[in-house]
Amino acid sequence: MNFYEILMKRRSVRSFKDQKVPQQIIEELTDAANNAPSGGNIQPLSIIIIQDNEARKQLAQFLDGQPWVQNAPLSLLFCIDFYRVKKWASMSDSDFFGENAFLQFLIAYADVICAAQNVVILAESYGLGSIYVGSILTKINKVRKYFSIPNYVLPVISLSIGYPERIPEKICKLNKSVVVHKEKYGVMNDDGIGEAYNNKYKEFYDNFDKYLQKAYVEAIEYDKQLDTNMVEKLKERIEKFKIKNPAQFLFNIRYPAKAMVAMNKKLFRELKEAGFEFI
Repeated sequence: MNFYEILMKRRSVRSFKDQKVPQQIIEELTDAANNAPSGGNIQPLSIIIIQDNEARKQLAQFLDGQPWVQNAPLSLLFCIDFYRVKKWASMSDSDFFGENAFLQFLIAYADVICAAQNVVILAESYGLGSIYVGSILTKINKVRKYFSIPNYVLPVISLSIGYPERIPEKICKLNKSVVVHKEKYGVMNDDGIGEAYNNKYKEFYDNFDKYLQKAYVEAIEYDKQLDTNMVEKLKERIEKFKIKNPAQFLFNIRYPAKAMVAMNKKLFRELKEAGFEFI
């Protein structure tokens, strides 16, 4: 399989075998993370390797009980690390105020994601699967306390890794022509936007169960791993709220628009408590 094929066949995996990731591979994964692009090569990045059963269980509890977080033999917790940079700057008779600079925060966040994606792709080439867990940002304080994370260090993404038990089918994506623009941004008209998303979510209308298997694998895997009847509960909510299209499903149920905005207050508070004062 060539590199392009690896990229095109990558899926978010939520079902893992009870099989440890060899230490040599972990070393190479973290090498790949450490070698990722970094703005100014400052490398405001720290990675916590999590393999202990109790730590994985606790991490899963922080993240709303997502079973794949506990069941994956390896999790990597990626953090923006301004603590180390600030110390080094101070020791060198210089200043670093990245925790107060939103631009510096955005650059560091991009560094972290580049590092994590290096791990995802290298893991894929070794026959491993992985899943990003972004909801770590909703539990910053709890995660910082449990993993002894100091001020000016912020956990922003968790990556669960292991040998796949099940790999999802092909996922629905927008056509590349919708996403890629030549030379300048091409504004689509309403009809074009509607057609693009109708093509992406065609199975929502034609075969909702199949749509769930591709677009909402979390519910399927929750049921398989925890026997929660989440799929049936989800269907009941869809009927209750009279969901008629994929946008309503996404922004009324899966990522409720008003609830997402309401989370700002807690997120900003926890960022400040971690020493990040750019808000």
